[in-house]
Amino acid sequence: MKTALLSVFDKAGVVDLAAGLHALGWRLVSSGGTARALAEAGVPVTDVAELTGVPAILGHRVVTLHPKVHGGLLADLDDPSHVADLERYGIEPIALVVSNLYPFGERPGIDTIDVGGPTMVRAAAKNHAHVGVIVDPGDYPGVLQELRADGVLSGTTRRALARKAFAHTAAYDAAIVSWFDATDAERSPLPSTIHLALERVQDLRYGENPHQRGARYLVAGARSWWDDAVQHGGKELSYLNLYDAEAAWRLVHRLGDRPGAVVVKHANPCGVAVADDLATAYRLAHEGDPVSAFGGIVALNRPVPLAVAEALAPVFTEVVVAPSYDDDAIEVLLARKNLRVLSAPPPGEPTLDVRAVDGGLLVQEPDRVPVDRAAWQVVTRAQPTPAQWSDLELAWQVVAAVSSNAIVLVRGGQAVGIGAGQQNRLDSARIAAEKAGERGRGAVVGSDAFFPFRDGLDAAAAAGAVAVIQPGGSVRDAEVIAAADEHGIAMVFTGERHFRH
Repeated sequence: MKTALLSVFDKAGVVDLAAGLHALGWRLVSSGGTARALAEAGVPVTDVAELTGVPAILGHRVVTLHPKVHGGLLADLDDPSHVADLERYGIEPIALVVSNLYPFGERPGIDTIDVGGPTMVRAAAKNHAHVGVIVDPGDYPGVLQELRADGVLSGTTRRALARKAFAHTAAYDAAIVSWFDATDAERSPLPSTIHLALERVQDLRYGENPHQRGARYLVAGARSWWDDAVQHGGKELSYLNLYDAEAAWRLVHRLGDRPGAVVVKHANPCGVAVADDLATAYRLAHEGDPVSAFGGIVALNRPVPLAVAEALAPVFTEVVVAPSYDDDAIEVLLARKNLRVLSAPPPGEPTLDVRAVDGGLLVQEPDRVPVDRAAWQVVTRAQPTPAQWSDLELAWQVVAAVSSNAIVLVRGGQAVGIGAGQQNRLDSARIAAEKAGERGRGAVVGSDAFFPFRDGLDAAAAAGAVAVIQPGGSVRDAEVIAAADEHGIAMVFTGERHFRH
């Protein structure tokens, strides 16, 4: 008779599994709530205390930590000395462990740090040549099916289950370390070690290019807006669809309380606008750079009415994401068979920004982009008008989302010119001015970093700019301020740079 040890916090499906094992002639050993659940269901079960001769002690902190448990889990049945030890000490081999751990991620604290569970899981996984270990209730039916068909679990199955078990305990320990970091009042924003446990939750159509594979991974125990997003139609998502939609969705939620629209292409906004209604905001965002908007990602911060859907549908768009859609609006959008239509909750706040480098990661705090007029300084004789202040705030939010060097021209709540990713600020200013054309007359300018020379400011003035927002901090600030005064342009220093690479 083979023995299975069952000790689970999540009891979903465990009674059916236990009943199936019993019907196959297995002896079931359990304790605590799991044993009670099985007994109440009429499934014969032996208490762990009967196996070990020691009751649960220390408030149930010590239950399975005993040689008769771990000897039965760790014995190499192909090693005569191990078999002799089992006989000498009256230890029965355990062929299957079913265990999942206290929900530390949901209820972090000392009392939910599981000790016995991870120890059993790791022991069984180490000895997977002889022991099966199940940590995921989703694996119960497959295990039962294989046992009914073959009488034993194959080596391939035991190895796959062991791999999942070690991933389970690794994620558990990572969550505990993160909790210590989060509750340490004196901790650095960047912890001394980072322990990432990620689960593949979504296979993507392909990676950055069709010959690359791609997938979305989720921090174990975490929740993302992507997990609650609903795709109503369109093709499977690709790596760049997610990457660009993430950028668009985050930016549109930084635009304030007015209806807003963002169009992103290759991780950079090419159209941004706010207005009194969503239809106007989308029209202005698209008109900001209709050439670049072709094949872009659209994010909207309000439920989508029919008027917006009718304006958006004729434009080739990869993805549209919004909180929700009116019934007639989504009918129009779904008629575009290749358009991926997503509804989603707001994005969460990131905790760390990471990028791969050889042998590891570059890690930094996420860039926050506060709008705080009280902390900003007007450094010119000219003062921004109320309308210019609104546009300056929008320009500051947009420029922080544009690849550096970044220059953004905004007029009347619409980004009319965006210069992105140039090696010098003057080229970015020229590109933004060229895209704006006559719309640049009366616009404000956002610069993600200081102007190192007055030439960038002169280019903005030539485009018709009336106000500038920039961090300041250059050794030539006085020269740039003087140039602004010459042109009669208001200039605001924020004191904070927002490079993005």
